[in-house]
This record gives sequence, structure tokens and C-alpha cells, in this order.
Amino acid sequence: MLLLCGISLAQQNASADFKPAVTNQPGKQFPQVNGEGRVRASINAPQAMKVLLDIGGKKYDMIKDEKGVWTGESLPQDEGFHYYQLNIDGVPVPDPGSLYFYGAGRWGSGIEIPAADRDFYALKNVPHGLISENIYFSTLTNAWRRCFVYTPAEYNTDTKKRYPVLYLQHGSFEDETGWPTQGKANLILDNLVAEKKAVPMIIVMDNGYANKPTDKADTGNKTRPLSVFEDVMIREIIPMIDAKFRTKANRQNRAIAGLSMGANQTMRIIMNNQDKFSSIGAFSGTANYPAGDVLDPATFLDGKYKDAAAINKQFKLIWLGLGTKEPNPFPASVGAFRAMLDKQGIKYIYYESPGTAHEWLTWRRSLFQYAALLFK
Repeated sequence: MLLLCGISLAQQNASADFKPAVTNQPGKQFPQVNGEGRVRASINAPQAMKVLLDIGGKKYDMIKDEKGVWTGESLPQDEGFHYYQLNIDGVPVPDPGSLYFYGAGRWGSGIEIPAADRDFYALKNVPHGLISENIYFSTLTNAWRRCFVYTPAEYNTDTKKRYPVLYLQHGSFEDETGWPTQGKANLILDNLVAEKKAVPMIIVMDNGYANKPTDKADTGNKTRPLSVFEDVMIREIIPMIDAKFRTKANRQNRAIAGLSMGANQTMRIIMNNQDKFSSIGAFSGTANYPAGDVLDPATFLDGKYKDAAAINKQFKLIWLGLGTKEPNPFPASVGAFRAMLDKQGIKYIYYESPGTAHEWLTWRRSLFQYAALLFK
């Protein structure tokens, strides 16, 4: 019986509803996704000796036909967005059929596995906001930087109205394109606002990698450059946004959130700048507290509050989110942080994304839940 990547012909016929992925380049028929969440990739490489589909932490053999076209399928993948690549004779390469996304520290392939609850980030016939690219020079990093800023659909209809601001950070080995592209932050907010489930707000998405300029006289130093992102956020990004956009420039109307590395950055920023934000969101990450370590409120928030009651009064919202399939160390670190909050009586909201791991569907769902609670 003919086998394709370990799948019998009967099995192939039983699950043959493959369709081009929504993340494909225009007009490209591959990669494809079926109703089971299997991914089928194909590439013309007649001179290649071995081609693999690399997705979800597993590599799948692809089979070459008489024309030199390699085709292969994966096992069912979790719902949501996933980075993937092809491996040709030992060399990892992007799939020329997919759009490219910045993740895993590179521009490469990504694919969308349709989720049952995808309606909340779907493109709908509702008023849509605008995402603008904002380029600025950072004196702290001595470099040009950029952020993307989402303004709600109504922003340009009432030029006297001012808006609250959410500062939203990406994860490690990603950049400022993550939330507006993989994260679909603008569509999530468009839909929430259209359904009157969220307050219209501005969202600022900057690059979390910001390093102190290297001393030219010390080029032999092999240590990692010092991150100054927290200073860039407080001293450069926030003042720029407040000057350029119609913001409500006070802590009551300013929130911050991030995923993974961005969640850690969020907590570090809050610890030293409680006067700047009234709401905190941490998606798949928190401050790096070891499991079992319990900290008092003074340590948690830089000694400015005597007890949990003061913290509960000061902050409108402390929000934590995690996928039910997240790998370690994320459940342990988030669990330790929750234990600290519980022991001290600090109020927070905890959300679990069902059936997702450390991936964009977890974070889309987290933003959907978090944004609906802000500035109310």
C-alpha cells in the first residue's frame, strides 16, 4: 500500500479536505491545511537528496515524485499560528509558498491552523482602526527605532477626543511586527469595540530589544550588551506617544502588557514605575520568581506599598494568562508568582487558554480577555 510520510492511502483519502492556508503568498496552493489540522507542504527541488517538513518540534519526511516535486504531511497541529520551515539536504529554509513572519530570530514561514474560536480575531465588516509605523531616534540606544501604533476607528472622526493607551510587548526572538501581524491585535480590538465589549484605546507595539550603545574602545568585550528597554519605554516611548497622539496622559488611563519576555519586561517596568500604569497584563510569563519563593508586597513593588490592601487600591487590574499546554518553565514560574500574590492577598485575574501552548493563539486569547477589562 502506498505510504506518504507514514500515512496510508486510505487515511489520506479519509482526510483529503486540504485547502491552501490563509497565510500563503497570493496564488500559492501550498502549504495546505485540512480539517484535522494536518499540514501538507510541497516544493520543487529536483536536485535535492532529502527534504523534511519541520513543524511543531518534529521533522517529517517528504517524498519526491518523477518531476522532482517533494510533498509531505505533518501530524495534526494545535489550532492557531505556528512557525515552520523546510529542511533541504540539511539546510533549513523558508517555504516559498508562505508569507514570511519575524519569529525565532529570523524572517521565515508561518502557517495558520484554523481555530474553532477564530471569530474574535476574524476580519469582519466592522469599522477598522489604523496601524501607523512610527520611526524615532533613541538617544538611549543611539539608534533609529520604530513602533507600530493602533488607533481605533473613531480616532479621526472626533478630533477633540482623547484615548487611553495600552503598551503591548512581544516575546523573545520576535519584534514589533509580532502583535500587528501574528497577534492580530488590531482585528481583536476592532471586533471588541464594535461589539461594545472594550473601550476604544490606542495600542503601542514597540521592539523589546533595546541595548546600550557599545563602547568602541571596548570592542573585545564579549559580554551581552546591556538592555535599556525599560528606560526607553519610560523616558522616550511614552513621552513621544503622549506628544504625538491624543492620549489621556495619566496613569489611570495607561496600561501595559506583554507575552513571555514581554511579560517579564512588563513586571520589571511596573516594579520601578508604579506611577505610570494602572493595569498590568502578563501573558505566559511574570517576574522570574523561583517556585516556592514568596515575596512581600514591598519587594514586589519596590517598597512603595506597605501591604496588599494598598496595592489592591493602587492597581485597577493585575491580569495573568497561560496556555493549558505550556511547557516548563512557564507553568512553574507563573504558578510561583500566583502563590506569592495569593499568600499576600493581592487581587488578580487568572486565565487559562484551553488546548494551547507557548504560541500566538494563547496570546491572542489573552489580549481578547485583558483588553475587554481595561479602562472601565
